[in-house]
Amino acid sequence: EGVMERLRIGFFKFTSCSGCQMSVARLLASSPLLERFEIVYWPMLETAKWSGHLDAAFVEGCVSTNRELEELRGIREDSRLLIALGECAVDGGVQSIALSTPRREVVERVYEHSSWISARNVGRVGDYVEVDVEVHGCPPGPETLWEVFISLSLGRRPRLREHPLCVECKLRDLPCLLIEAHQPCMGPVTNAGCGALCPSLNRACEGCYGPNPDANWTSQREVLRRIGLSDGDVDRRFRKYAVARLSKK
Repeated sequence: EGVMERLRIGFFKFTSCSGCQMSVARLLASSPLLERFEIVYWPMLETAKWSGHLDAAFVEGCVSTNRELEELRGIREDSRLLIALGECAVDGGVQSIALSTPRREVVERVYEHSSWISARNVGRVGDYVEVDVEVHGCPPGPETLWEVFISLSLGRRPRLREHPLCVECKLRDLPCLLIEAHQPCMGPVTNAGCGALCPSLNRACEGCYGPNPDANWTSQREVLRRIGLSDGDVDRRFRKYAVARLSKK
């Protein structure tokens, strides 16, 4: 019986906190699934350069500089699959909040010498190159990552959840924090995948799995206003993780 050829994969980090890569590292460190892959590039673990074609490139982070954009296009060209890993890559993440303010004002507010900074408006990975798989989450949870890596090893497309978080709350028989407890829960407009982690601890969903494309945005805004949020607070809830995507709507 022949030895199964390992898939060549690489991990790339743009503007982000590295939390998604940390989640992957924890998952793979103790998993026999790691034997299915040859990790040819992962600068968080080692600084070796890479060459040759990749079966899959995992890209964490949003694009905020021209250098990152140039690198992203090169990664896309040299990879069979490009996987956007986490909310910064998929939806813009918390960095995309900066899109709500003129870029010059943001740079001058943060840096002492703004002339030293060479930046561009924050963009999702999918704004610039074709993305084969979008992995939601800030960071993606173990169940989501397992599905991605098992599917990759089997040569099939990951079956990631496409329904809102509320479905997971119902499956766990959790009370509705938005309607019953009048908490500013973003579950109705947020992608499932976390297992309703926050609501299971009686904490309102913050939206860290990104906006669900089929959600009723108008209704969610009205409900949040009814429970006492100002228009500004409602806007901040919506843009916390996904201004880069929502700005395209």
